[in-house]
Amino acid sequence: MTEKRKKLLIIDDDTLVRRSIAVYLIDSGFEVFEASEANQLVDAIKEYEPDLVITDLRMPGADGLHVLKQIRQYQPELPVIIISGAGSVSDVVQALRLGASDYLVKPVLDIEVLVHSINKALELRGLLLENQRYREQLEAANHELRESLRVLERDQLAGKQVQKRLMPNRLTTDHYEVSHYIAPSLFLSGDFVDYAHIKKRYLAFYLADVSGHGSSSAFVTIWLKHLVSRMVREEGLFGDEESFATGSNHLLQTINREIKETRLNHHLTFFVGVIDTHTQLMNYSVAGHLPMPVLKTENSCHYLDGIGKPVGIFKDVTWNVYQLQLPEQFTLSCFSDGVLEILPSDTIQEKESQLLQKVAESTGSLDSICNTLHVKDDGETPDDIAILTIVRGK
Repeated sequence: MTEKRKKLLIIDDDTLVRRSIAVYLIDSGFEVFEASEANQLVDAIKEYEPDLVITDLRMPGADGLHVLKQIRQYQPELPVIIISGAGSVSDVVQALRLGASDYLVKPVLDIEVLVHSINKALELRGLLLENQRYREQLEAANHELRESLRVLERDQLAGKQVQKRLMPNRLTTDHYEVSHYIAPSLFLSGDFVDYAHIKKRYLAFYLADVSGHGSSSAFVTIWLKHLVSRMVREEGLFGDEESFATGSNHLLQTINREIKETRLNHHLTFFVGVIDTHTQLMNYSVAGHLPMPVLKTENSCHYLDGIGKPVGIFKDVTWNVYQLQLPEQFTLSCFSDGVLEILPSDTIQEKESQLLQKVAESTGSLDSICNTLHVKDDGETPDDIAILTIVRGK
């Protein structure tokens, strides 16, 4: 495709000089328009839309400096070259200060000097226009980004409100007190806890850690809440002795199957437990969860036993149901793995040992554990942190 010829406007009251320059510039590949008076400038620019103006400094009615001032007011990016046989150093300085691209002295013996000056001015103008286009594109992109961020913030806020409403309230029943704390690393959390006292006997609870962060992980926690609630409501999960014995495995199998079928592209780690509040017997299952919950009694503090595969990776998985007889008084503390990230030790084993020591140093209450770990003082955390405590007192 042939490049469009650049348009030049020559303003000079000397017809012979003006025509000779115009002829040469036409032969050099430019499209040239002419005006004999400075007061024709605005009309000529509107009519011809030149890419560059060449003007004499001294003309009847108005001089080249006046032309330059008019151009700067009317079309500031338009390059102007001054050509004059008269004028002082002060005229040159003033012309350059007003934005003239160049100042040549008549007679221009070598017109190639003028062509070179024109090409330089047009090249500079092209760069300036390109830079302006880039700025405009950047401003448009920034505006679009700001709008997208505002939409995202609104969506995140709505998601946070939904997630917050789905979190359970502190539960107190039959000498048991259940509470939780979640610190998201982002606006939304991929950690989730839930608990309920079912049929006034079975205290069921779980702590889940969804892979990833942010909105997609939070969506899975919302889906999880509704799935478990439906199972409790429609299938009687954890509502009788049989479900008490096998419910944790059944729950994990159902979640695993649903995730594989719906292709949510996330996996989860779980600790699921259910306590018979009449007998203090607890059944639980572990699905890739670390660290294990900590059982603190008056005389001891130790991790529970148990292993199991994460949920959402393997097909046709079953999970062991572990059984533990709880004492009359105890604190059971469950943590997501994000809590290990805020401990200063180097290895997982050292971090788990330090976590156990800090739980032992606490009173066992949620607030005491959070204060001992300085969880609420850390601000932003490298990973989501969830803590669930079950306390049975006198």
